[in-house]
Amino acid sequence: MIPAIDRARPAARRRGRTARAGRSDRLVFVLLTAPMLIGLGLFKYVAIGWSFLLSLSEARGSIALGHWVGLDNYRTLLADRAFRDSLLTILLFTAFIVPITFAASLGLALLVHRVRRGRALLRTAFLIPTAVSYVAASLLWKMCLFNGLPTGVANLIGGWFGAEPVPWLQTVSPPLYWVVLVTLRLWLQVGFYMVLFLAGLQAVPRELYEAAALDGATGRRLLTGVTLPMLRNTSVAVLMLLFISAFQAFDEFYNLFSSGLSGIGTAPVQTPLVHLYNTAMGSQNYGVGSAGAFLLTSLIVGVTLVQGRVTGFGRAGE
Repeated sequence: MIPAIDRARPAARRRGRTARAGRSDRLVFVLLTAPMLIGLGLFKYVAIGWSFLLSLSEARGSIALGHWVGLDNYRTLLADRAFRDSLLTILLFTAFIVPITFAASLGLALLVHRVRRGRALLRTAFLIPTAVSYVAASLLWKMCLFNGLPTGVANLIGGWFGAEPVPWLQTVSPPLYWVVLVTLRLWLQVGFYMVLFLAGLQAVPRELYEAAALDGATGRRLLTGVTLPMLRNTSVAVLMLLFISAFQAFDEFYNLFSSGLSGIGTAPVQTPLVHLYNTAMGSQNYGVGSAGAFLLTSLIVGVTLVQGRVTGFGRAGE
């Protein structure tokens, strides 16, 4: 008979090795994730908290806390006509660009989905603009396509049909600069949302189309009776992303109307982010700039919650 204590020793050694291995794994996990967590906490959450405190302070020319003014920065910003005009601008821009981008993305997805050969090539071709930065695309639109010169691409094409050269970004009556802004945003975003719709289309069971075809449904009836209902969740997600992206518009408005070191004081329109950038970085009024950032964030969150409530996004069974 082997004594019980001798039988227990191997089991104890195994438990000891397991415990040491577990401690070693936890140590490796901590060492690997600590830099990311520290950086995330310092440069994101601490920065957000500091910005909120700045929004309650009289911070001019410095980000040091000290002179507390409560909600005065928020009142000052809401009383600023330029900021209210920027809110109206972004609301109009959102109301215009969201449905156009949604329709264009869905239409392209339906067309590409019907292609049997070369679908991957088309999908990649439409997706490539998504990888282009907004700054680079804005400069391309400003200096090449809509530069206002007779040799500009837009004016050159218009000249083929007898149109006179147009200074697109400087023409405010009618506001032709919106053509530049909208076409730029469409070129950059349509491909991405097209891919989302394509993923939704590929998830629709073919049995539904076959069953509908047996009932005599073709063409538009298949689209309205099968395709669009099955794309409901995808459509809601796309709309939510489009709204958030539209309210955060900055790069194209800043770079299209920027004139180098002189800034964008002559811009015919500006978004809230552009206005807040000028307030914080130009006037160095960091208190009002921080207050505006939280106001805009609250607006985006509010619109997103209302949209989710109306569309039923995230409900059980949806």
